[in-house]
Amino acid sequence: MGGAISLLAVNFIVAQIFVVAFLIIAAKSRSGRPAIWIAACFAIASLSAVFEAVLPFSPFPRILAISAFASVLGGFCLLRVGLGLFYQVPVRPAALAAFFIASVIVDLLIYDLPRGTLEHAFFYQMPFFFIQAWSASAIVRSRRRTYADRILLGLLALSAAYYLVKIYAAIAAGAGRTAADYLTSPFALISQALGAMLIVGTGLAMLGVMVKDIIDDARASSEIDALSGLYNRRGFMERLGPMLERRGAAHPGALILTDLDHFKRVNDTYGHHTGDEVIRRFSRLLLDLMPSRAVAGRLGGEEFAVFLPLTGLSDARVLAHGICAAIASMRIEGLAETVTVSASFGVTAVAVGEPLELAMQRADKALYAAKAAGRNRVESAETPAHVVSPAVPHWVGRS
Repeated sequence: MGGAISLLAVNFIVAQIFVVAFLIIAAKSRSGRPAIWIAACFAIASLSAVFEAVLPFSPFPRILAISAFASVLGGFCLLRVGLGLFYQVPVRPAALAAFFIASVIVDLLIYDLPRGTLEHAFFYQMPFFFIQAWSASAIVRSRRRTYADRILLGLLALSAAYYLVKIYAAIAAGAGRTAADYLTSPFALISQALGAMLIVGTGLAMLGVMVKDIIDDARASSEIDALSGLYNRRGFMERLGPMLERRGAAHPGALILTDLDHFKRVNDTYGHHTGDEVIRRFSRLLLDLMPSRAVAGRLGGEEFAVFLPLTGLSDARVLAHGICAAIASMRIEGLAETVTVSASFGVTAVAVGEPLELAMQRADKALYAAKAAGRNRVESAETPAHVVSPAVPHWVGRS
């Protein structure tokens, strides 16, 4: 009995550690609600260790045995709720409640059956199998397939299979004839040891999935310009690297740099609030007009860039002219009706094997030419026949 009680104590302590960990996750991420439900899952399920440890010494073994069963199953039901919220595959509360109540009633009905028999083991373990499989189905239905999601899915499937194996193990190893005999049975040591391993594995996998989301959110927010909703300079440049590494493309891509004309005058005359609205509206215009595979970024101030993968110079010029014409129809709240916004554009194509720095510099010169020629126009720079790598390691743009 001592070994089984020690494992119960370990399981209880591990569960409390996960309760604290998921509450911290809840406080630090957008996964707050799911993490709270999962913390509640570990808190409720851990009560079974208390009930099972006290059961052999209690005059009310039936109540404690049913409570142990209900606490574990209730915790798993809360896990299904939490995973459903996280993976956006919610469970119907009425169906989950009906499943829980029906399972507890069945456990009451089989309580007097001898432990270690097929009848008792089957009806006792099957609810745990179903709820674990139900939780795994949330990941399958969500169609999220990151490495962390696959690990969690595999562990939930393994946990479901574990409860099927426990049916055989309870019969083969012996689970005692009564609930009070459980802790002295060989089955108790096997069950608690394997259960501890699965608790730790599944808990760590769920933490990994949620921590990955926190990291992804932090990375995304560090690469997104808050005002425009486009990538900032860092995010834009990082997205272009993999696109330019594609092999075998005749046209690696084309680059459009654009500046809003006389933007400082807008800020000085109509205020920064109106200037911010110009930035937002122009950013939405870029997103509306550019192809879905393109990448747009706000490089700083009123300077923007669009990269068109697998696109030649002529197609990029057509898009730039279309954006230039569409700007005139924008109506900005705070601007006088007689005032229109315009932009200048510099366009170039990236040569095969050309460093991005050279293409950016070339598009930048074309943009300056558009401004020098009177603004509100598109100028392009032809791609050189021979590419020479620049001496500087990275293009940083204009200040």
